[in-house]
Amino acid sequence: MGIWWYADPPPRHVILATGLSGGSYEALGKKYADFFAKKGVTLELMPTNGAQENLSRLSDRNDPVQAAFVQAGVAHPKTTTGIQSLGAIGYDPTWFFYRGAEVNRADFEVIQGHSKYFANRKISVGVEGSGTHAQAMRILKVSGLDRTNLQLLELPGDQAVKALKGGEIDAAFIVDAFEAPNIQALLTDPTLHLITFRRAEAFAKLIPYLQILKVPEGSFSLEQNFPNEDIKLVATTTNLLIDDRMHPAIQFLFLEAAREINGRESFFTKKGELPSFKDSLLPESPVAIHYEKNRYPLITSYFPFWLAELINRLIFILLPFLVVAYPALQVLPSFRTRRMYNKINRLYGELKAFEQELLTNFDQSKQDEYLKRLDLFEYQALNINVSKRLASDYYALRTSIDYVRSCLNRGALLSVRRWG
Repeated sequence: MGIWWYADPPPRHVILATGLSGGSYEALGKKYADFFAKKGVTLELMPTNGAQENLSRLSDRNDPVQAAFVQAGVAHPKTTTGIQSLGAIGYDPTWFFYRGAEVNRADFEVIQGHSKYFANRKISVGVEGSGTHAQAMRILKVSGLDRTNLQLLELPGDQAVKALKGGEIDAAFIVDAFEAPNIQALLTDPTLHLITFRRAEAFAKLIPYLQILKVPEGSFSLEQNFPNEDIKLVATTTNLLIDDRMHPAIQFLFLEAAREINGRESFFTKKGELPSFKDSLLPESPVAIHYEKNRYPLITSYFPFWLAELINRLIFILLPFLVVAYPALQVLPSFRTRRMYNKINRLYGELKAFEQELLTNFDQSKQDEYLKRLDLFEYQALNINVSKRLASDYYALRTSIDYVRSCLNRGALLSVRRWG
C-alpha cells in the first residue's frame, strides 16, 4: 500500500469540457472518450457555452474540469493562470458564408470604417463567449469596420446554419473544422457563397496566432469546380488545454489520443502533423514537450495502461534509490566485517596488556581477581556476532583467553616471572 501511494497512481475519472451540444467539439470529445475507455479511464464530457466558459472552468482551482478544447486567440496569456497547453490538435478556418446573388469582392472591403455589404445585412457572429464570436469580432476589428449600426446576431452554429439556409439571415461567420457537419452543410449548398481572404497574409500579421490555409481550385468539389480558383483561408487552431495540476500519466494519455485521432491525414493536415505547438500563446506543458521528443514509454506497447503506468512510476522512484543504495549495500558487509574485526583486535590488545601485567606484577593473592578478568574477556568475546569470514580470528581469540587462563591455573606465569 505504501509503494502504491508513493507511485502516485493516476485518476480513473477525468472531465473534459467540449462546447455547445451537437457541435464538432462534442463529436471530437466522444472519440477521446472511446480512446480513454480502452485504457480503463472514464473521460466525462462536459457541454459548455464555448471557449470562454472552458477557460473560466479550467482557471477555477475548485472546478472539476481538467481539460478543454479551446480555439487559439481566446485566451489572454497575461490574465490566464493555472492552465497549460498540450498543443494544437486541429485547424479551425474562419468561414464566411452569405446567400443571394454573388457580390463583388470590392463590396466587402472596408473603407473609412464602412463596407457596402455589411451595412444592411443580418449577420451571425456566434454566441458571445464562443470561439466563433471571438474570431469574428477580432477580424472585424482589425479590418477597421465601424460596428455601430451593424445587425450582428449571436446565434449558435447549428442555428446560424438553419437561419442562413432558411433566408432568415444574410450571412454567418462560423469557425469550425472542414469536416464539421455545419461546414459541410454550407459547402454543399449551391445557393450559398463563400468569401475568401485575399489579404490572408495581412490578417496573419495583425493576428499572430492565425494560420494561412491554401485551398486549390476545385478541391471542395471537382464536379462544380468549387472554388473556381485557388483561394486562401485564415484559421485558428484548436488547442487541448489542461489544468496544470493534471497527472502526467493522464497528460500522456491525452497526447496519445490526439496522435491517434487528430494525427491522421485530413483535408488541411498531413499525417503526423498534429499535435504540435503551432501557436503556443499559453505555457506549454513539460509533459507535452517531453512527449513531442520521446513519445510515450515503450512499455505501454506490452502492458495495459494501468500496469504500464505503475511499472513506469515505480521505476522512476526505485531507480534513483537504487543508484544511491547499491553502493551503500556494497559497502555495508565490509563495514560490518570491519567493526567485528576491530572488536576482536581490541580484545586481543586488552588480553595482551593483561598478560604483560601478570608477567611483571603477578600477585598470587589476586589469583581469583585475575580469573574474573579472564572471564570478562571471554564474556565480551562471546557477545561478538561474527561472520564466517572472521570465524578463525574469533576462535583464535577465545583460544588465547583459554591459554592465558590455563597458564594462570598451572602457575606457569609465576615460574616465568621467577626465572625472568
